[in-house]
Amino acid sequence: MAYITKEIKKGIKVHCIETEKFKTNLLAMFITLPLTRENVTFDSVIPAVLKRGTATLKTQEEISKKLENMYGAGFDCGIEKIGDNHVIKFYLESLNDNFIPKEANQDLLKESIELLLDIILNPLVENNSFKKEYVNSEKENIKVLIESKIDNKDAYAYNRCIEEMYKKEPYGLYKYGYIEDLDKINEKNLYEYYKKLIEDSKIDIFISGALNAEQTAHIVAENQNIKRLSEREVNIVNNAKTIEEKEIQTIEEKMDITQGKLVIGLDVEMLNPEDKFKVAIYNVILGESATSKLFQNVREKASLAYTARSNYVRQKSNIYIRCGIEIANYEKAVEIIKEQLEDMKNGKFTEEDIKNAKKYMTSGIESIQDEQDSEITYYLGQELSQKLITFKEYAQKIEEITAEDVKEVANKIKINTIYFLRN
Repeated sequence: MAYITKEIKKGIKVHCIETEKFKTNLLAMFITLPLTRENVTFDSVIPAVLKRGTATLKTQEEISKKLENMYGAGFDCGIEKIGDNHVIKFYLESLNDNFIPKEANQDLLKESIELLLDIILNPLVENNSFKKEYVNSEKENIKVLIESKIDNKDAYAYNRCIEEMYKKEPYGLYKYGYIEDLDKINEKNLYEYYKKLIEDSKIDIFISGALNAEQTAHIVAENQNIKRLSEREVNIVNNAKTIEEKEIQTIEEKMDITQGKLVIGLDVEMLNPEDKFKVAIYNVILGESATSKLFQNVREKASLAYTARSNYVRQKSNIYIRCGIEIANYEKAVEIIKEQLEDMKNGKFTEEDIKNAKKYMTSGIESIQDEQDSEITYYLGQELSQKLITFKEYAQKIEEITAEDVKEVANKIKINTIYFLRN
């Protein structure tokens, strides 16, 4: 496997992952820009409208037919929040040319690149606007998506904790935006916004498969839609984190539910980027794996939780502890969770815990390389952090972590917010 990056214009990069592992090529294009309250909803409507039709394939039916003629290729799009950045993402998966009949005389990789770029960069435009019918239809779909966030109570509680921790800050924004903003969006101002987005934002095109990186980058660079793009200054947000001394905020919200949802947001003081490897091991020991302290002590021994886990958000230097509990168990659950945090600060974990955490992390790193989309997501994260760490280097850094390192980061962690969703 080889990973090769080439900047074809300032602010526009092609990333090629040469691999023989898969029968498909996976193409992805990411448009990255800073998260803002005024634009977050516009961003979420853009990919939904673009997938409806292009200047050459004017309907979703035509796009679907084209994909079908490409041996059943698949297209998908969406939006992600990565740190304080909003990432609009598009994927196209097609069969590798090695697996199509020779007599087809078809360059499927080139065709796939052209179709992906056509959908994103050559949209259907009427009277200098997007098609009104498509915009109105997709606004309704986004509205349903925003309204449905309350349906998954676990995800809802998690997002609410983030909102409370990051009030009036970009990371506190909901990635799909806000219903009240949808009324302000129409076919004309959305198209004007789209043009600015395409001209100003960081663009990364990833292509994974059995390919020649040099030739593939050349196909992208020579594409007419790419040629029309201007160079741009890369404008993405990256920031280290110091923790302000403040009281823990406790938020309680009531809803008609049978199981309480407890989310505890932790701040991790991160001044040295290398600390993220230590925090990753800390988080596995605390709550990410089945051998973790949260799972063993909160769920298994005390039987206080149906679920008890933690996840580490590297881009914002936060760890989130998430538990599904009997509502009456709230105070006891919080007490035992705090005990686990104190135990970590005092070094009350074993060499076996460190060893298991390293094994868990190494296994995770290996599994990333078994899926094309996971591998692309990993490299996108590296690109946005502006420092490339290979899988081998990552595994090596994990292997070097000591018990003292874990204890050191444990003492840089403080509770920011306790959020509880109850009846």
